[in-house]
Amino acid sequence: MSTTGTEAPEQEPQQKKFTFPSALTVLAIVTVAVWLLAFLIPSGQYDRNEDGAPIEGTYKRVPSGQSFVDRLNDLFLSPVNGLYGVQDTKTGQVGPDMEGALYGSAGVFLFVLAIGAFITVVFATGALDRGISRLAHRLRDRGWLLIAGVMAVFSVLGTVEGFAEETLGFYGLLVPMMLALGYDRMVAVGTAILGAGVGVLCSTVNPFATGVASSAAGISLGDGIVLRFAMWLVLTAVTIAYVVRYATRVRKNPERSIGGFQPGDREKAATRTEEVPELTRLHKSVLVLLVLVFAFMIFSVVPWSSALTGKADATPYGWELDWSFPQLAAMFLVAAVLVGVVARMSEPKLSSTIIQGAADFISPALVIMLARGVTVIMNNTKITDTVLHSIEGVVKGTSSAMFAVIVFLVNLPLAFLIPSTSGHATLAMPILAPLADFAGVSRAVVVTAWAAASGWMNLWVPTTAVTIGGVALAKVGYDKYLRFVWPLLAILFVLICGFVALGAAVT
Repeated sequence: MSTTGTEAPEQEPQQKKFTFPSALTVLAIVTVAVWLLAFLIPSGQYDRNEDGAPIEGTYKRVPSGQSFVDRLNDLFLSPVNGLYGVQDTKTGQVGPDMEGALYGSAGVFLFVLAIGAFITVVFATGALDRGISRLAHRLRDRGWLLIAGVMAVFSVLGTVEGFAEETLGFYGLLVPMMLALGYDRMVAVGTAILGAGVGVLCSTVNPFATGVASSAAGISLGDGIVLRFAMWLVLTAVTIAYVVRYATRVRKNPERSIGGFQPGDREKAATRTEEVPELTRLHKSVLVLLVLVFAFMIFSVVPWSSALTGKADATPYGWELDWSFPQLAAMFLVAAVLVGVVARMSEPKLSSTIIQGAADFISPALVIMLARGVTVIMNNTKITDTVLHSIEGVVKGTSSAMFAVIVFLVNLPLAFLIPSTSGHATLAMPILAPLADFAGVSRAVVVTAWAAASGWMNLWVPTTAVTIGGVALAKVGYDKYLRFVWPLLAILFVLICGFVALGAAVT
């Protein structure tokens, strides 16, 4: 032991801060947990109708017929089966070497990569960034209109293509813009997080939420679009009004700011933001092409005969496309190339951008694959119907409206544990969708209730990069953001319950 007194005191080792695991890790844990639970949950099955849907009241216990080696093999092959497992037409078992219908998520997997390539190519042109920047600059002297305009654009992008994480790139523009107009940093946070978030919450045709959930539920992406569109209009208007009201209050009385002001923030209120370059002809062409692609996607998936007549079994019109994920994946790949050609990208740059876009979206694609692998384990051990039967007992006898609200409530904790919308949808829908058949409710209502639960949670939970990253970039405390947003969350909660209950009652 030294007696010189010159040695620095030993520092206690810093404790590692807990970080919530990624969606991939969560699903890997869920896979093992479900595999173990399959040894404890009794196997059973329902009788099926000609469409493959379970018939209420026909559940019975049956042996799974699997040995321990078979179960171990299912665990080992679960990611493979989740991608391209085939369900045997006779036994119902799923495996890569079976003969029958594709059970895996290969179609959705490729679709996610394709739309990732398209979106990345669009962003690489700078057209979307420049367009939103121009909008913000042109409305800089009409503060409330600026907030409403940017939130409306973000909400549209959120509801059609899951625009959320991309908002992180706009804080460098929004924060100084809002401060220059006399608002605080919380207004910038609300504009970005809530603008895009309410769009994702409603997800009229968002392929990463409604698209994946609809596929897992065995329905079209366009089913239920009328209910989701009406909900999107109302919830977006309420959210914009909430943020504008707060912004107006802070501008009149800065002392009422929840987030407070950083040193120098108040001085920026007298400044003007720098001029944003005009949209070039190239940028305008790309933006027009972007709108046309998503408009055509909506046209191609909507069951127009059912939507216009109100009859679920209406005969499709001759001009209906009835596209699904294979066609949409091909469309977005072609659209990515078309955008690159319009933007005059060189062949090497276009190729590398498409590859990079697919690579950037490999994470949600893998999440879908792993989640589907969990359902394969449940299918092969014949516990899916047992779980469905247990939940059937809970919701049996409830009204259709109450059933829809229960589906929304059940999905709230699931959305917290699995913040990935794609993984949450793939995991939950095989169990939740058949419940709609028992309750006499359209499966589209279940998809809408699920999407609303996932979107509502992602407006505030600390497990999402959009929320935590946004408040960090704006230098606003997370606790202050919660104080700002909780009244709106309560309002949206009530409205969502009302919409899903109405949708269930109507169907």
